[in-house]
Amino acid sequence: MKNVRILEQLAIFIANRPGTLAELCDALAEENINIYGLTVSDTVDHAAVRMVVSDARRAIALLELRGTLVLDSEVLMIENDNRPGSLSRIARRLAKSKINIEYAYLASMPSARKGLLILRVSDVKKAFKVLSVEDSED
Repeated sequence: MKNVRILEQLAIFIANRPGTLAELCDALAEENINIYGLTVSDTVDHAAVRMVVSDARRAIALLELRGTLVLDSEVLMIENDNRPGSLSRIARRLAKSKINIEYAYLASMPSARKGLLILRVSDVKKAFKVLSVEDSED
């Protein structure tokens, strides 16, 4: 499998009200930090934003200076084919190696040949090795 990377994902906790995500994105944009992947989960009083950005260290420093709670963890970022069965092949390879997918998010335009998948797994380094090896299924 091509284009598998280990990156830092940020988990950011913000107020669950209009404008807070915009403020967060504005702060990153002002520092020229690009967002590669994003998911938002809401609760009654806050939202948990998970994102992969172009410069995790700078983003953490920036957000902590603003008083925002930020946690980081390693995830896999995988560029994969945008066709039926692509995620199934990845999940099967990880399962064969006893690696659990804790959560995932992905997106692609219907007309795109490739998509982007972010995976949080039980063993990032082992998963990287498993997915970085080409095999007959790919």
